[in-house]
Amino acid sequence: MADLLANPWLRGLLQGALLITVMMTAVAWISWFERKFAGRVQSRLGPTMVGPSGLLQPLADALKMFQKQELIPSAADSLLFRLAPPLALFLALGGAAVLPITQGMLASDLDVGVLYVLAFSGLLAFPIWMAGWSSSNKYALLGGMRMVAQGISYEIPMVLAALVPVVVTGSLSLSDIVTYQATHHWLVLWPPGLGLIAFIIFFTMALAEGNRIPFDIPEAESELVAGPATEYTAIRFGLIASAEYVHSLITCAFASTLFLGGWDGPFLPPLCWILIKTVGLFVLITWLRWSLLRVRSDQLMALCWKYLVPLSLGILLLTGAFIQWVG
Repeated sequence: MADLLANPWLRGLLQGALLITVMMTAVAWISWFERKFAGRVQSRLGPTMVGPSGLLQPLADALKMFQKQELIPSAADSLLFRLAPPLALFLALGGAAVLPITQGMLASDLDVGVLYVLAFSGLLAFPIWMAGWSSSNKYALLGGMRMVAQGISYEIPMVLAALVPVVVTGSLSLSDIVTYQATHHWLVLWPPGLGLIAFIIFFTMALAEGNRIPFDIPEAESELVAGPATEYTAIRFGLIASAEYVHSLITCAFASTLFLGGWDGPFLPPLCWILIKTVGLFVLITWLRWSLLRVRSDQLMALCWKYLVPLSLGILLLTGAFIQWVG
């Protein structure tokens, strides 16, 4: 066994399989949590029938989607239509490879880990556009176009906010950023005021990148049925939904790594701290989703280009000046 694990290709394959298993299991249970949370907010019960408190409902849903017939529109581009859902899930899962779970425990410690996660996050616009265009459905096409416009626009302030920890620590490695926070300050508090604003901007962008209310314009069910996923059925619809949950979960872990110290914290083991911070941010995202109203598409774009882009650029410049003059 030791000889087999010495092979870097086999070790990477095993690490990848373990990571995918953990992420998909987590997605199943956070989908159950969101349905129960939504039920609580709306004064109803949520899942109750399958397992205690409905805990086995995600498993039942997965089995049901595997059994359902897959339908493809006659005018659709069959290749792109079939390829878009698994590609979306693959790109969503890809960002998890460089997230430091505990000290020294991560699948791949890249020197450009921040850029790696941001790149995979930005690439998610492509399979969503493929899904909308290949469906040969005007509602799906409009949803795909909205996703591309929103993704390109909101990626800019998200990257600028994510660069604040990079400027402070002088490293693009996520493990280096967490180590810096463990020995200095959590970057949500440092530089004073600037770190908090950068975190709020980044978290707001996370809502937009994950198509979460109030930024779920690509999948506005009251306008576009289900957006780019309108024509999808069976397990391919489930793959698109899973990709959104995976992306939101990884974004929460990414935000906790950049600004909240990652695995750093007192008393509890490091693994507990990264889980508490990630789950806490996901609960906040869920709370906002079921509490706020959807904004209009023009309001969405105006908020980004008129306010968030200049604000994030100013915060980044002030951070650079603070590090240069204050240290």
